Amino acid sequence: MRKILIVDDHTVVCEGIKRVIEDIEGVDVWATVHSGEEALDILRKERIDIVLMDVHMPGIGGLGATREIKRLYPETKVIALSANDDAPYPSKMMEAGASGYVAKGSDMPELLEAIDTVLKGQQYLSRVVAQKVALSRTMKNGAESPFDELSDRELQVAQMIVDCVKTKVIADRLHVSDKTVSTFRKRIFTKLDVESDVELARLAMRYNVLGLV
Repeated sequence: MRKILIVDDHTVVCEGIKRVIEDIEGVDVWATVHSGEEALDILRKERIDIVLMDVHMPGIGGLGATREIKRLYPETKVIALSANDDAPYPSKMMEAGASGYVAKGSDMPELLEAIDTVLKGQQYLSRVVAQKVALSRTMKNGAESPFDELSDRELQVAQMIVDCVKTKVIADRLHVSDKTVSTFRKRIFTKLDVESDVELARLAMRYNVLGLV
């Protein structure tokens, strides 16, 4: 029996995915949790075959959690689930060690296909994600997205800034101080060569770095 862990900060999403996949023969939904930290707690106690990982969550987020899972439990497979299927998220998650990336807008048969593919030891990109990744590599004269230069945490902070989340709220979500968030903001502005939240938002719109955190 293959054990699956569902990680998403929205209970409704967790329960919806659980209902769909719990009837798959040979698969057991071991638990549903709502953060990367909780996922790591489960993995310290139990061997999990596949983690279905939401990308955008408070705390260490899906990127940070995936990196830690692959570092500590390399045999565990991770399939990223995200409402954002644009660069740089798919590339960053795959670089972090994810074996698959499925857009939340995909239908459930595609999620089941992803699980089956990853269980066979192969990688899986949902069709819409694969198309956008291929397109992003040929657009802008082959230039990479400037957001690729950001660290996992910087990208997480940048997206919250774009979504007009206040500094105090960002600090609370990431469990850091307001001063640390301000430091992240300065680094982000420097790396992206922008001088204001408005310029950051325009750049994010240009490169489709928009979505739910």
